Amino acid sequence: MRSVLTAGLLGAASALVIASSPLAAQDVVITNATIAIGDGTEPIENGTVVIRGGTVVAAGAGVATPADVPAMDAGGAWVTPGLFATVSTLGIWDVSAVSESNDQRAGGSPFSAALDTAPIVNPNSQHILIGRSAGVTRAAAATLPSASIFGGQGAIIDLDGDATPVMREKAFQMVVLGEAGGRIAGGSRAAAFALFHAALREAAALGAGMPRTPEIAQDGEVMLSRFDAEALRSVVSGEQKLYVWVERASDIRSVLALREEFANLDLVLVGASEGWMVAGDIASAGVPVIADSLDDLPSSFEQLAATQSNIGRMVDAGVKVAINSAGLNHSHRLSQYAGNLVALNKVPGASGLSWGEAFAAISSVPASISGYDGSAGVLAPGAVGDVVVWDGDPLEVTSVPTQVYIGGVEQSLDSHQSRLRERYRDLDESMLPKAYDW
Repeated sequence: MRSVLTAGLLGAASALVIASSPLAAQDVVITNATIAIGDGTEPIENGTVVIRGGTVVAAGAGVATPADVPAMDAGGAWVTPGLFATVSTLGIWDVSAVSESNDQRAGGSPFSAALDTAPIVNPNSQHILIGRSAGVTRAAAATLPSASIFGGQGAIIDLDGDATPVMREKAFQMVVLGEAGGRIAGGSRAAAFALFHAALREAAALGAGMPRTPEIAQDGEVMLSRFDAEALRSVVSGEQKLYVWVERASDIRSVLALREEFANLDLVLVGASEGWMVAGDIASAGVPVIADSLDDLPSSFEQLAATQSNIGRMVDAGVKVAINSAGLNHSHRLSQYAGNLVALNKVPGASGLSWGEAFAAISSVPASISGYDGSAGVLAPGAVGDVVVWDGDPLEVTSVPTQVYIGGVEQSLDSHQSRLRERYRDLDESMLPKAYDW
């Protein structure tokens, strides 16, 4: 059922904007809302959200309304925490086919693990603006593996358009194994795992103050430089998360077994199309997963056991699962991906997610995996004031945000896409270029 914001809500929102400092956090009170807390619980009707100084103070039913802040009556509209996109390439590319504007991969670089996403994030990227207009308020952004199995160090960013979008630099390291890693490392999974294992041993030796062995090289080309090995020291010590892109069940088991030698690895599995086959092992290891929402047509041999029920079965087994947004760089479709998993429950024999579980998979769960456990992706006391007001159920494909707050600051929902929509939606055919006449 769709809800329409009242004129009072929009008017009150405008009245709350602090003209003297447009980036100052606002005190926001929204009443009579259908609230999704984001923690996996089901939506709450007739709820209230209170934001003060950019931080959530209270959210839920029966919350007292402060007398010193004008309340916005949502008229039953949905109010949720901001969405958290992971793993994404937001802010590091413009047009994928134009290499000069695309910083997603560094195939010709002498560095791999030492690459750092933080300095190159562009807060004015249209992909950030489009993601924000779809309710995405924070993201994990990373360059992708290309010349090496290591993609480099990702950053946690917000999408508020500020000149300094990076909230946490060098937040995680990205490595790809499986078929893709095998191709990069020399044509076999064995080569990828050997390189991966050798790199971790080199980093551990450096961390222990031991002299490193000669650089790992092939045909005169360095595959792991001193700078890359040093960048991996924080991975081996557990200070930096390690995102391992892997699909096949047997490869997942091999990754989990790495902890037998490197006990401090803070592992996160990415992809995991066959994760349902080893869900018990993943859950026992306490390793979270960032998975594609629906994979049922295998695009490679390592995905032969892919199923739409993959995420549902892993969640049922006790695995913490977030929905991956990297696949086609479609972070703005996270709510649609989550909604598909809710609809999957209606398919006989399939395993989907409840509404609360699905929304958590694009809000609090990816935030928690990214190191923001309880402080982002959720409407809970002390969490950042990232709030999205929707014109309908957020997990319905036709619903869109009408207001987005990041850290208590109301954001513009304008982008090239929205301006093109406004330009051509009511265009008189007589204004079309002559080329269209034929």
